Amino acid sequence: MSLSPRDPLVLARVVGDVVDPFMRLISLTVNYGQRQVTNGLDLRTSQVLNKPTVEIGGDDLRNLYTLVRLSPDVPSPSNPHLREYLHWLVTDIPATTGTAFGNELVHYENPCPNSGIHRVALMLSRQLRRQTVYAPEWRQRFNTRAFAENNNLGLPVAAVFFNCQRDNGCGGRRT
Repeated sequence: MSLSPRDPLVLARVVGDVVDPFMRLISLTVNYGQRQVTNGLDLRTSQVLNKPTVEIGGDDLRNLYTLVRLSPDVPSPSNPHLREYLHWLVTDIPATTGTAFGNELVHYENPCPNSGIHRVALMLSRQLRRQTVYAPEWRQRFNTRAFAENNNLGLPVAAVFFNCQRDNGCGGRRT
């Protein structure tokens, strides 16, 4: 069954702006320090300077996954003409482990929103086999759908997003 229309990923338009509707098939746990990321969590740039701890569920180490972390709101939520910006890409992550056991193809870069509150999404997709996913040429104007198609990843099997703004930013979420 696909995500409900009331799912936070749908309501925040991560499904739609970034990916097509999908079914959650595996658990994805993301922690920045002691804070577990839940959909819609508000974080400041100082809280996401370092790589998060990412754990993937499943029951078979032979199943491999790719994690993509991106922002669809670049340069600003009201004018995202540079959508999407790739912050991090890790491949070959065995089920039941985490990104520490994968292959970091694009090094972690923390989000630096200049304007407004940006959504930052982490998308997990299953790979067909090891070393079959390749790094894109650039971070700017990354396209999750095209990347998944080019690397035979299909739809995500798990995802989570948080809202991020600079430390001295103020204001609420866009509507």
